[in-house]
Amino acid sequence: MKSRAAFRKSLAAAVLLGALPGLTHGAMGHTSINVGLFPSDVGSAQAFSAFGDQASAVLYNPASLTRGAEGELSAGLFYVEPSLEVSSDGGENAPERDGSVLDDESSEQVLIGMKTDLSKLVKMDHPVYFGFVAAVEDFGEDLMAFESRTADEGQFFQYGRQPLFLTLGAGTNVWRGVDAGLAAQITLHSDATMRTNATLGGETSREQIEVSAEPVLAPILGVNVALGETFCDTDPCQWGWMDHLDIALVYRGFSKSKTDVDANAVVPGTVPEPGLPLAIRTIDTFEPEIISLSGDYHWGDWRFGAGLEYQIWSRLEDELGRDDVKEPASELEFKDTLVPRLGVEYAFRDDITLRSGIAWQPTPLNPDEDIVRDGDGNATADSRSTNEQINYLDSDRFVLGLGATMDIADPPIIAHPIRLDFGYQYHYLRDTDYLLTGVNENGDRYAEEVTAGGDAHTVTGSISLKF
Repeated sequence: MKSRAAFRKSLAAAVLLGALPGLTHGAMGHTSINVGLFPSDVGSAQAFSAFGDQASAVLYNPASLTRGAEGELSAGLFYVEPSLEVSSDGGENAPERDGSVLDDESSEQVLIGMKTDLSKLVKMDHPVYFGFVAAVEDFGEDLMAFESRTADEGQFFQYGRQPLFLTLGAGTNVWRGVDAGLAAQITLHSDATMRTNATLGGETSREQIEVSAEPVLAPILGVNVALGETFCDTDPCQWGWMDHLDIALVYRGFSKSKTDVDANAVVPGTVPEPGLPLAIRTIDTFEPEIISLSGDYHWGDWRFGAGLEYQIWSRLEDELGRDDVKEPASELEFKDTLVPRLGVEYAFRDDITLRSGIAWQPTPLNPDEDIVRDGDGNATADSRSTNEQINYLDSDRFVLGLGATMDIADPPIIAHPIRLDFGYQYHYLRDTDYLLTGVNENGDRYAEEVTAGGDAHTVTGSISLKF
């Protein structure tokens, strides 16, 4: 029986390695939610993202593709460096720790985006703007970053390297001051199958492996309303404040990266046809449904933005219930969260704009109330038992963003205007208590109290060619 179990594990590893050539640290929640996408999103803590006039609008609000009549081609680099820490006083049979830093693996992405007026391609006077944006991990070398695992030492819920990101959509004006847009975020659902003859020692023959990936679309719907243009019949508007205020309502459907692995192995004389079955269903990146309401107010050289996002994380409970790797966490209760964002922008000169933003991102986990203590105040191993071995860690986060834009109207050599963007963002993770539980490599049960926290830094820059 031990040899068969060992063979089953080696077979699983072989198929997973074949199906996931970019095996790296993954996490729930994409960087587009945690940090932002383009430097203007990062620098404002996404407070102005629903009103952005660049290609990133296709993700945050496709209706805003109509803002700015020029086409634009953008390319950029994105670098995130976290320092996620776990402090512990130790616990009986708890796994050993090598310092307090649990995860400091950086994430590097190449960004590319474009928006253009499709009406120029046909005989149509009504503008319809098309846009797309893509991001690739590890400076373009890692298209399939993926990991799904247990973690005795704990693992952070929302930081890590991300798989290929692709979104495309369109927006147009539908009535006086009202713009609407529709987009789709594309994720890959991978399937791997393996059929082989093998020995109990793991040697295989007559192998047959098939790997496929199916694109799955998550919808994004957005509406912008310029209040003055929509509700006033005079110019300027009799209610002057309306001329400076825009409102946006956006819905983003949930998305996930998923891999299914099916394998069968025939061991002559031991396991006859159809062979020893192995099936693994697991998800890596999960992005919740998001409903957001945002406002954008112009006042001279100043611009103010505010937004409130409702992130529906509770759906993840059902997804984990169908996950073979993370099934121990299937009974975790995830709470839906409200994320407030505030931003300010100042036109320092005609060609230079400065911006800043703040946000508060509460964790969807419920850590503190899940810790059960005995009469002496010690945590018991029954606490968070549904998260056993997966041991997710997460914290409420305070986000601060800083950014700048420079417009070069008449650059040398290039025949079109150029836009340069820079963005920086800092995350402070509030210290949060958790109880890690599981069974160590010696078969002993452990319960370890830890405090999770840390910070993260993001630096990003882009260049955009207007045409």
